[in-house]
Amino acid sequence: MKENLYNYILQIADNSLILGQRMGELCGHGPSLETDIACTNISLDLFGQVRSYYQYAAKIAADGRTEDDIAMLRKERDYLNILLVEQPNTDFGYTMARQFLFDVYHLLFLKELEKSKDLILSAIATKSIKEVTYHQRFSSDWIKRLGDGTEESHERIQNAINDLWTYTDELFRLSEVDEEMLEEGVAVDISKLKNGYYQKVSDVLEEATLTVPESKYFQKGGKQGIHTEHMGYLLADLQYMQRAYPNMEW
Repeated sequence: MKENLYNYILQIADNSLILGQRMGELCGHGPSLETDIACTNISLDLFGQVRSYYQYAAKIAADGRTEDDIAMLRKERDYLNILLVEQPNTDFGYTMARQFLFDVYHLLFLKELEKSKDLILSAIATKSIKEVTYHQRFSSDWIKRLGDGTEESHERIQNAINDLWTYTDELFRLSEVDEEMLEEGVAVDISKLKNGYYQKVSDVLEEATLTVPESKYFQKGGKQGIHTEHMGYLLADLQYMQRAYPNMEW
C-alpha cells in the first residue's frame, strides 16, 4: 500500500512537474507580454501543485528525502509522467495544443480525485481545480483563436493537434499502480474519463474549425518510465543546479 501510494502520487505529480518545466521555458518568449505572463503563471501554478504532492510523497517515503530530492534527483526512468507533457515547445501552436490536450484531462481528473478516500490527495485536488479551470479556459481560447484565425495559424495549430494526438490515449491507460489504488478507493478510474474527454476536445476543435484527427495509432510508456528522446534534455535543464551544486540551499 505504502509503495503503491508513493508511486501513484508520482504518476500524478510528474505530469505537472514536467509540463510546468515546459511552460517555464517560455518565460520571456511569449508572443505578447500578456500571454508571456499567463504562460509563466500556469507554470507556477503547476509547480505549486507539485510541491504539495511531493511533500506528501516524501512523508510517505520517510527515508530522509525532501520534496526537492524527489523532484530534482531522480533518473529519467524514475519519472512516471505521460509522454504528452514532455513534448517540446516546437512553436506556439504546439505549446497551446499540448497544454489544451492535457488541461481537458487534468480538470476531469481533479474533479474525480476530489472524491478520493485519501484526504490529502482530495484536498490538493480541491485547491488545484480553480487553477486548472483557468488553464483550460486559456488554452481552449487559444485553440479557437489560432484555428479560426489566419490561414497560417490554422495550418500550424492543425499540424500540432495532429502530431500530439498520438499521445492522448495514454492518459486513460491504467497502470498496475492505478489498479491497486483503485481497490483502496484512492485512485481515479481514468478509463472512465475517456469518452467525456474526447467529446470536450472535439467540441472545442469543431468551434475552432479544426479537424479531429482520425489516427488510431497511439504511443505509451511514460507511466512505466519509458520516455521520448526529449525527456533527457528537459531533465538536464531542470536538474542542472542540483546536480552542479549538490545539497545547495537557498
